[in-house]
Amino acid sequence: MAFIGLAALSAPVAAIALPPALLTLLLCVPGLRRLGARQRIQLRAEERVTAAAGEAFGGIRDVVACGARDRVASDLTERIDAHRAACRATARTMSGNALLVSAGSQLPLLALLVAAPALLRGGVLSVGELLGATSYLMSGVAPALRSLVAVLGSWGVQPDTVLRRIGEAMGPAAAAPSPGRTPLSSDLSLDRISYAYGPRAAPVIGALSLDLPAGSHLVVVGPSGAGKSTLTALMAGLALPDGGLLTVGGVPVGEVDRDWLRRAVALIPQEAYVFTGTVRDNLRHLRPEARDGELTVSLAAVGALGLVERLGGLDGPVLSAGEKQLIALARAHVSAASIVLLDEAGCHLDPAAEARAEEAFAVRGTTLVVVAHRISSALRGGRVLVLDGVRAAVGTHEELLARSPLYGDLVGHWMAGRAVGAGAGVPRTGRPAD
Repeated sequence: MAFIGLAALSAPVAAIALPPALLTLLLCVPGLRRLGARQRIQLRAEERVTAAAGEAFGGIRDVVACGARDRVASDLTERIDAHRAACRATARTMSGNALLVSAGSQLPLLALLVAAPALLRGGVLSVGELLGATSYLMSGVAPALRSLVAVLGSWGVQPDTVLRRIGEAMGPAAAAPSPGRTPLSSDLSLDRISYAYGPRAAPVIGALSLDLPAGSHLVVVGPSGAGKSTLTALMAGLALPDGGLLTVGGVPVGEVDRDWLRRAVALIPQEAYVFTGTVRDNLRHLRPEARDGELTVSLAAVGALGLVERLGGLDGPVLSAGEKQLIALARAHVSAASIVLLDEAGCHLDPAAEARAEEAFAVRGTTLVVVAHRISSALRGGRVLVLDGVRAAVGTHEELLARSPLYGDLVGHWMAGRAVGAGAGVPRTGRPAD
Protein backbone atom coordinates (compact mmCIF):
# COMPACT_ATOMS: atom_id res chain seq x y z
CA MET A 1 0.00 0.00 0.00
CA ALA A 2 2.93 2.33 0.67
CA PHE A 3 4.23 1.75 -2.85
CA ILE A 4 0.77 2.32 -4.34
CA GLY A 5 0.75 5.67 -2.58
CA LEU A 6 4.26 6.41 -3.88
CA ALA A 7 3.22 5.49 -7.43
CA ALA A 8 0.24 7.85 -7.16
CA LEU A 9 2.62 10.60 -6.06
CA SER A 10 5.32 9.87 -8.65
CA ALA A 11 5.48 6.82 -10.89
CA PRO A 12 9.18 7.35 -11.81
CA VAL A 13 10.17 7.47 -8.12
CA ALA A 14 8.16 4.29 -7.43
CA ALA A 15 9.93 2.54 -10.32
CA ILE A 16 13.34 3.56 -8.89
CA ALA A 17 12.51 2.61 -5.27
CA LEU A 18 10.80 -0.74 -5.92
CA PRO A 19 13.88 -2.85 -6.95
CA PRO A 20 15.92 -1.94 -3.80
CA ALA A 21 12.90 -2.73 -1.64
CA LEU A 22 12.46 -6.13 -3.28
CA LEU A 23 16.20 -6.78 -2.87
CA THR A 24 15.90 -6.04 0.86
CA LEU A 25 13.05 -8.54 1.19
CA LEU A 26 15.06 -11.21 -0.65
CA LEU A 27 18.05 -10.62 1.62
CA CYS A 28 15.80 -11.11 4.66
CA VAL A 29 14.52 -14.55 3.56
CA PRO A 30 17.62 -16.54 4.77
CA GLY A 31 17.50 -14.66 8.07
CA LEU A 32 13.85 -15.60 8.57
CA ARG A 33 14.66 -19.22 7.87
CA ARG A 34 17.46 -19.15 10.45
CA LEU A 35 15.08 -17.47 12.88
CA GLY A 36 12.53 -20.27 12.43
CA ALA A 37 15.18 -22.94 13.05
CA ARG A 38 16.44 -21.13 16.16
CA GLN A 39 12.91 -20.75 17.51
CA ARG A 40 12.28 -24.48 17.07
CA ILE A 41 15.45 -25.24 19.05
CA GLN A 42 14.36 -22.76 21.72
CA LEU A 43 10.90 -24.33 21.94
CA ARG A 44 12.32 -27.83 22.39
CA ALA A 45 14.74 -26.57 25.06
CA GLU A 46 11.85 -24.88 26.87
CA GLU A 47 9.84 -28.11 26.76
CA ARG A 48 12.77 -30.05 28.23
CA VAL A 49 13.15 -27.53 31.07
CA THR A 50 9.43 -27.66 31.80
CA ALA A 51 9.34 -31.47 31.78
CA ALA A 52 12.41 -31.82 34.01
CA ALA A 53 11.21 -29.15 36.44
CA GLY A 54 7.75 -30.71 36.65
CA GLU A 55 9.20 -34.14 37.44
CA ALA A 56 11.66 -32.75 39.98
CA PHE A 57 9.20 -30.51 41.83
CA GLY A 58 6.40 -33.07 41.67
CA GLY A 59 8.65 -35.71 43.24
CA ILE A 60 10.66 -33.41 45.50
CA ARG A 61 9.96 -35.60 48.53
CA ASP A 62 11.39 -38.62 46.75
CA VAL A 63 14.38 -36.62 45.54
CA VAL A 64 15.21 -35.50 49.07
CA ALA A 65 14.61 -38.96 50.50
CA CYS A 66 17.00 -40.53 47.97
CA GLY A 67 19.68 -37.91 48.53
CA ALA A 68 19.51 -37.02 44.82
CA ARG A 69 19.26 -33.26 45.22
CA ASP A 70 22.66 -32.51 43.68
CA ARG A 71 22.08 -34.79 40.69
CA VAL A 72 18.60 -33.36 40.00
CA ALA A 73 19.86 -29.79 40.44
CA SER A 74 22.72 -30.50 38.02
CA ASP A 75 20.31 -31.91 35.44
CA LEU A 76 17.98 -28.91 35.77
CA THR A 77 20.90 -26.48 35.54
CA GLU A 78 22.14 -28.16 32.38
CA ARG A 79 18.72 -27.88 30.75
CA ILE A 80 18.27 -24.26 31.86
CA ASP A 81 21.69 -23.39 30.43
CA ALA A 82 20.72 -25.03 27.13
CA HIS A 83 17.46 -23.02 27.08
CA ARG A 84 19.34 -19.80 27.84
CA ALA A 85 21.79 -20.49 25.00
CA ALA A 86 18.85 -21.15 22.61
CA CYS A 87 17.16 -17.88 23.66
CA ARG A 88 20.38 -15.96 23.07
CA ALA A 89 20.83 -17.54 19.63
CA THR A 90 17.27 -16.54 18.71
CA ALA A 91 17.85 -12.99 19.98
CA ARG A 92 21.08 -12.68 17.95
CA THR A 93 19.28 -13.81 14.78
CA MET A 94 16.43 -11.36 15.40
CA SER A 95 18.92 -8.55 16.01
CA GLY A 96 20.76 -9.39 12.79
CA ASN A 97 17.50 -9.34 10.86
CA ALA A 98 16.55 -5.99 12.40
CA LEU A 99 19.90 -4.46 11.41
CA LEU A 100 19.56 -5.82 7.88
CA VAL A 101 16.04 -4.40 7.49
CA SER A 102 17.05 -1.05 8.99
CA ALA A 103 19.87 -0.76 6.48
CA GLY A 104 17.83 -2.18 3.60
CA SER A 105 14.89 0.16 4.20
CA GLN A 106 17.20 3.07 3.31
CA LEU A 107 18.15 1.57 -0.07
CA PRO A 108 15.11 3.03 -1.93
CA LEU A 109 16.00 6.49 -0.60
CA LEU A 110 19.64 6.00 -1.55
CA ALA A 111 18.64 4.91 -5.07
CA LEU A 112 16.43 8.01 -5.45
CA LEU A 113 19.21 10.35 -4.30
CA VAL A 114 21.64 8.77 -6.75
CA ALA A 115 19.16 9.19 -9.62
CA ALA A 116 17.95 12.65 -8.54
CA PRO A 117 20.41 14.80 -10.61
CA ALA A 118 19.48 13.03 -13.83
CA LEU A 119 15.76 13.25 -13.03
CA LEU A 120 15.97 16.98 -12.33
CA ARG A 121 18.05 17.71 -15.44
CA GLY A 122 15.65 15.73 -17.62
CA GLY A 123 12.63 17.47 -16.18
CA VAL A 124 11.14 14.22 -14.98
CA LEU A 125 10.86 15.63 -11.44
CA SER A 126 10.70 19.11 -10.06
CA VAL A 127 12.49 20.06 -6.86
CA GLY A 128 9.19 20.05 -4.99
CA GLU A 129 8.30 16.58 -6.27
CA LEU A 130 11.73 15.32 -5.29
CA LEU A 131 11.35 16.70 -1.76
CA GLY A 132 7.85 15.21 -1.47
CA ALA A 133 9.03 11.80 -2.72
CA THR A 134 11.98 11.84 -0.36
CA SER A 135 9.75 12.68 2.59
CA TYR A 136 7.29 9.95 1.61
CA LEU A 137 10.05 7.34 1.32
CA MET A 138 11.29 8.19 4.83
CA SER A 139 7.88 8.38 6.52
CA GLY A 140 5.91 5.82 4.54
CA VAL A 141 7.90 3.26 2.57
CA ALA A 142 10.78 2.62 5.02
CA PRO A 143 8.52 2.01 8.08
CA ALA A 144 6.21 -0.15 5.96
CA LEU A 145 9.16 -2.27 4.83
CA ARG A 146 10.35 -2.73 8.43
CA SER A 147 6.83 -3.60 9.59
CA LEU A 148 6.42 -6.19 6.84
CA VAL A 149 9.61 -8.03 7.84
CA ALA A 150 8.67 -7.78 11.53
CA VAL A 151 5.24 -9.30 10.82
CA LEU A 152 6.81 -12.11 8.80
CA GLY A 153 9.23 -12.77 11.67
CA SER A 154 6.54 -12.90 14.34
CA TRP A 155 3.14 -13.78 12.90
CA GLY A 156 4.74 -15.85 10.17
CA VAL A 157 7.70 -17.67 11.73
CA GLN A 158 6.32 -18.22 15.23
CA PRO A 159 3.03 -19.90 14.20
CA ASP A 160 4.96 -22.02 11.71
CA THR A 161 7.30 -23.13 14.52
CA VAL A 162 4.44 -23.94 16.90
CA LEU A 163 2.36 -25.73 14.27
CA ARG A 164 5.32 -27.88 13.24
CA ARG A 165 5.92 -28.83 16.88
CA ILE A 166 2.23 -29.70 17.31
CA GLY A 167 2.42 -31.77 14.15
CA GLU A 168 5.38 -33.70 15.57
CA ALA A 169 3.50 -34.33 18.81
CA MET A 170 0.32 -35.35 16.96
CA GLY A 171 2.14 -37.97 14.86
CA PRO A 172 0.97 -41.57 14.67
CA ALA A 173 0.37 -42.89 18.17
CA ALA A 174 2.74 -45.61 19.26
CA ALA A 175 1.19 -48.98 19.72
CA ALA A 176 0.36 -49.72 23.34
CA PRO A 177 2.84 -52.20 24.80
CA SER A 178 1.44 -55.67 25.16
CA PRO A 179 0.89 -56.75 28.77
CA GLY A 180 3.73 -58.76 30.22
CA ARG A 181 3.54 -62.36 31.32
CA THR A 182 2.79 -63.37 34.89
CA PRO A 183 5.18 -65.96 36.35
CA LEU A 184 3.65 -68.92 38.14
CA SER A 185 6.36 -68.99 40.81
CA SER A 186 9.17 -66.92 42.30
CA ASP A 187 11.97 -69.21 41.12
CA LEU A 188 14.99 -67.27 39.87
CA SER A 189 17.23 -68.78 37.22
CA LEU A 190 20.39 -67.23 35.78
CA ASP A 191 21.81 -68.92 32.69
CA ARG A 192 25.23 -67.51 31.73
CA ILE A 193 24.15 -63.90 32.17
CA SER A 194 26.58 -61.05 31.59
CA TYR A 195 26.39 -57.30 32.03
CA ALA A 196 28.67 -54.34 31.23
CA TYR A 197 28.23 -50.60 31.72
CA GLY A 198 28.80 -49.70 28.10
CA PRO A 199 29.54 -51.34 24.74
CA ARG A 200 33.32 -51.13 25.23
CA ALA A 201 33.43 -51.65 29.00
CA ALA A 202 34.65 -54.86 30.57
CA PRO A 203 31.79 -57.03 31.90
CA VAL A 204 30.95 -56.50 35.56
CA ILE A 205 29.22 -59.89 35.53
CA GLY A 206 30.27 -62.53 33.04
CA ALA A 207 28.66 -65.89 32.18
CA LEU A 208 27.06 -66.30 35.63
CA SER A 209 24.77 -69.30 36.07
CA LEU A 210 22.70 -69.84 39.20
CA ASP A 211 19.38 -71.35 40.24
CA LEU A 212 17.37 -69.97 43.17
CA PRO A 213 14.19 -71.94 43.87
CA ALA A 214 11.43 -70.05 45.71
CA GLY A 215 12.28 -69.71 49.39
CA SER A 216 16.05 -69.91 48.84
CA HIS A 217 18.53 -67.94 50.94
CA LEU A 218 21.61 -66.70 49.08
CA VAL A 219 24.37 -64.47 50.41
CA VAL A 220 26.52 -62.52 47.93
CA VAL A 221 30.01 -61.39 48.95
CA GLY A 222 33.00 -59.93 47.15
CA PRO A 223 35.23 -56.87 46.93
CA SER A 224 33.95 -53.44 45.93
CA GLY A 225 33.14 -53.19 42.23
CA ALA A 226 32.71 -56.95 41.81
CA GLY A 227 29.11 -56.57 40.59
CA LYS A 228 27.11 -57.34 43.74
CA SER A 229 24.72 -54.39 43.46
CA THR A 230 24.52 -54.90 39.71
CA LEU A 231 23.36 -58.46 40.31
CA THR A 232 20.51 -57.32 42.58
CA ALA A 233 19.47 -54.72 39.98
CA LEU A 234 19.29 -57.46 37.34
CA MET A 235 17.27 -59.72 39.64
CA ALA A 236 14.87 -56.85 40.37
CA GLY A 237 14.33 -56.19 36.66
CA LEU A 238 15.82 -52.68 36.91
CA ALA A 239 18.36 -53.65 34.25
CA LEU A 240 18.43 -56.37 31.61
CA PRO A 241 21.44 -58.64 31.05
CA ASP A 242 23.53 -58.04 27.94
CA GLY A 243 23.87 -61.75 27.38
CA GLY A 244 22.42 -64.98 28.70
CA LEU A 245 18.97 -65.48 30.18
CA LEU A 246 17.51 -64.45 33.55
CA THR A 247 14.04 -65.83 34.27
CA VAL A 248 11.49 -65.45 37.05
CA GLY A 249 9.20 -68.43 37.30
CA GLY A 250 10.38 -69.50 33.84
CA VAL A 251 9.56 -66.11 32.26
CA PRO A 252 12.43 -63.93 30.95
CA VAL A 253 12.70 -60.96 33.26
CA GLY A 254 12.22 -58.52 30.37
CA GLU A 255 8.84 -60.11 29.56
CA VAL A 256 7.49 -60.22 33.12
CA ASP A 257 4.45 -58.04 33.80
CA ARG A 258 5.84 -54.88 35.42
CA ASP A 259 3.01 -54.55 37.93
CA TRP A 260 3.59 -58.12 39.10
CA LEU A 261 7.32 -57.48 39.33
CA ARG A 262 6.82 -54.37 41.48
CA ARG A 263 4.60 -56.32 43.86
CA ALA A 264 6.70 -59.48 43.97
CA VAL A 265 10.22 -58.05 44.26
CA ALA A 266 11.45 -55.72 47.02
CA LEU A 267 14.94 -54.26 46.69
CA ILE A 268 16.37 -52.49 49.75
CA PRO A 269 19.60 -50.62 48.94
CA GLN A 270 22.35 -49.54 51.28
CA GLU A 271 20.86 -46.05 51.56
CA ALA A 272 17.31 -46.79 52.63
CA TYR A 273 14.50 -45.09 50.72
CA VAL A 274 12.36 -43.40 53.35
CA PHE A 275 9.83 -40.60 52.89
CA THR A 276 9.69 -37.44 54.95
CA GLY A 277 6.59 -38.49 56.84
CA THR A 278 5.40 -40.74 59.61
CA VAL A 279 6.41 -44.31 60.30
CA ARG A 280 2.93 -45.45 59.24
CA ASP A 281 3.20 -43.64 55.87
CA ASN A 282 6.50 -45.36 55.15
CA LEU A 283 5.37 -48.84 56.19
CA ARG A 284 2.25 -48.67 54.02
CA HIS A 285 4.08 -47.50 50.91
CA LEU A 286 4.20 -50.98 49.34
CA ARG A 287 0.92 -52.13 50.84
CA PRO A 288 -1.46 -49.21 51.46
CA GLU A 289 -4.24 -51.41 52.83
CA ALA A 290 -2.13 -52.86 55.66
CA ARG A 291 -3.66 -52.42 59.13
CA ASP A 292 -1.82 -51.11 62.15
CA GLY A 293 -1.75 -54.58 63.69
CA GLU A 294 0.02 -56.01 60.64
CA LEU A 295 2.50 -53.15 60.72
CA THR A 296 3.24 -53.90 64.37
CA VAL A 297 3.85 -57.59 63.61
CA SER A 298 6.40 -56.72 60.92
CA LEU A 299 8.08 -54.15 63.15
CA ALA A 300 8.48 -56.75 65.85
CA ALA A 301 9.76 -59.35 63.36
CA VAL A 302 12.67 -57.18 62.18
CA GLY A 303 13.37 -55.79 65.65
CA ALA A 304 12.07 -52.27 65.04
CA LEU A 305 9.17 -52.19 67.52
CA GLY A 306 11.20 -50.64 70.34
CA LEU A 307 12.56 -48.04 67.93
CA VAL A 308 9.08 -47.01 66.79
CA GLU A 309 7.90 -46.73 70.38
CA ARG A 310 10.81 -44.36 71.10
CA LEU A 311 9.88 -42.30 68.03
CA GLY A 312 6.36 -41.84 69.36
CA GLY A 313 4.54 -44.73 67.70
CA LEU A 314 3.36 -45.11 64.14
CA ASP A 315 2.77 -41.36 63.91
CA GLY A 316 6.38 -40.54 64.79
CA PRO A 317 8.99 -39.25 62.30
CA VAL A 318 11.93 -41.21 60.86
CA LEU A 319 15.33 -39.66 61.52
CA SER A 320 18.70 -41.45 61.54
CA ALA A 321 20.25 -43.79 58.94
CA GLY A 322 19.86 -46.83 61.21
CA GLU A 323 16.22 -45.98 61.85
CA LYS A 324 15.62 -45.61 58.12
CA GLN A 325 17.09 -49.04 57.43
CA LEU A 326 14.91 -50.70 60.07
CA ILE A 327 11.79 -48.97 58.74
CA ALA A 328 12.68 -49.98 55.16
CA LEU A 329 13.17 -53.60 56.27
CA ALA A 330 9.82 -53.58 58.09
CA ARG A 331 8.14 -52.06 55.04
CA ALA A 332 9.43 -54.89 52.85
CA HIS A 333 8.39 -57.43 55.49
CA VAL A 334 4.80 -56.16 55.61
CA SER A 335 4.57 -56.12 51.80
CA ALA A 336 3.45 -59.01 49.62
CA ALA A 337 6.91 -59.38 48.07
CA SER A 338 7.99 -62.98 47.51
CA ILE A 339 11.55 -62.02 46.48
CA VAL A 340 13.53 -59.72 48.78
CA LEU A 341 16.92 -58.35 47.77
CA LEU A 342 18.95 -56.78 50.59
CA ASP A 343 21.84 -54.81 49.06
CA GLU A 344 23.88 -54.13 52.24
CA ALA A 345 20.57 -53.09 53.77
CA GLY A 346 21.91 -53.66 57.29
CA CYS A 347 25.16 -51.73 57.01
CA HIS A 348 23.99 -49.14 59.56
CA LEU A 349 22.73 -51.79 62.01
CA ASP A 350 24.64 -53.61 64.70
CA PRO A 351 25.31 -57.32 63.99
CA ALA A 352 22.51 -58.54 66.26
CA ALA A 353 19.91 -56.27 64.62
CA GLU A 354 21.09 -57.28 61.17
CA ALA A 355 20.88 -60.97 62.04
CA ARG A 356 17.36 -60.59 63.41
CA ALA A 357 16.17 -58.81 60.26
CA GLU A 358 17.64 -61.45 57.94
CA GLU A 359 16.15 -64.27 60.00
CA ALA A 360 12.73 -62.57 59.89
CA PHE A 361 12.69 -62.82 56.09
CA ALA A 362 14.06 -66.37 56.11
CA VAL A 363 11.30 -67.52 58.49
CA ARG A 364 8.75 -65.75 56.30
CA GLY A 365 9.60 -68.16 53.46
CA THR A 366 10.73 -65.37 51.16
CA THR A 367 13.36 -65.86 48.49
CA LEU A 368 16.14 -63.89 50.13
CA VAL A 369 19.28 -62.53 48.48
CA VAL A 370 21.64 -60.70 50.85
CA VAL A 371 24.58 -58.65 49.63
CA ALA A 372 26.66 -58.93 52.78
CA HIS A 373 29.12 -56.52 54.33
CA ARG A 374 29.77 -58.92 57.20
CA ILE A 375 30.82 -62.54 56.74
CA SER A 376 28.44 -63.40 59.60
CA SER A 377 25.64 -63.09 57.05
CA ALA A 378 27.31 -65.85 55.03
CA LEU A 379 27.21 -68.16 58.05
CA ARG A 380 23.43 -67.73 58.22
CA GLY A 381 22.80 -68.26 54.50
CA GLY A 382 22.18 -71.58 52.87
CA ARG A 383 24.47 -70.79 49.95
CA VAL A 384 27.13 -68.18 49.34
CA LEU A 385 28.01 -66.58 46.00
CA VAL A 386 31.50 -65.05 45.76
CA LEU A 387 31.91 -62.47 42.99
CA ASP A 388 35.24 -61.17 41.77
CA GLY A 389 34.61 -59.34 38.53
CA VAL A 390 33.81 -61.93 35.86
CA ARG A 391 34.61 -64.91 38.11
CA ALA A 392 32.14 -66.47 40.52
CA ALA A 393 32.02 -69.35 42.97
CA VAL A 394 28.96 -70.82 44.69
CA GLY A 395 28.77 -73.11 47.68
CA THR A 396 28.35 -73.32 51.43
CA HIS A 397 30.63 -71.51 53.85
CA GLU A 398 32.72 -74.62 54.44
CA GLU A 399 32.95 -75.50 50.73
CA LEU A 400 34.13 -72.03 49.77
CA LEU A 401 36.72 -71.92 52.52
CA ALA A 402 38.23 -75.05 50.96
CA ARG A 403 38.24 -73.99 47.30
CA SER A 404 37.96 -70.17 47.05
CA PRO A 405 41.09 -68.20 48.00
CA LEU A 406 39.14 -64.93 47.71
CA TYR A 407 36.50 -66.11 50.16
CA GLY A 408 39.22 -67.25 52.55
CA ASP A 409 40.80 -63.80 52.36
CA LEU A 410 37.45 -62.09 53.07
CA VAL A 411 36.85 -64.31 56.10
CA GLY A 412 40.41 -63.69 57.30
CA HIS A 413 40.02 -59.91 57.02
CA TRP A 414 36.73 -60.03 58.88
CA MET A 415 38.16 -62.14 61.70
CA ALA A 416 41.20 -59.85 61.96
CA GLY A 417 38.94 -56.80 62.08
CA ARG A 418 36.91 -58.33 64.89
CA ALA A 419 40.06 -59.11 66.86
CA VAL A 420 41.44 -55.59 66.44
CA GLY A 421 38.11 -53.99 67.33
CA ALA A 422 37.73 -56.13 70.43
CA GLY A 423 41.32 -55.48 71.54
CA ALA A 424 40.92 -51.72 71.17
CA GLY A 425 37.68 -51.66 73.04
CA VAL A 426 35.77 -50.63 69.93
CA PRO A 427 32.13 -51.78 69.76
CA ARG A 428 31.77 -54.48 67.15
CA THR A 429 29.23 -52.59 65.06
CA GLY A 430 31.49 -51.38 62.29
CA ARG A 431 32.09 -52.75 58.81
CA PRO A 432 35.43 -54.59 58.87
CA ALA A 433 34.64 -56.80 55.91
CA ASP A 434 33.64 -54.21 53.33
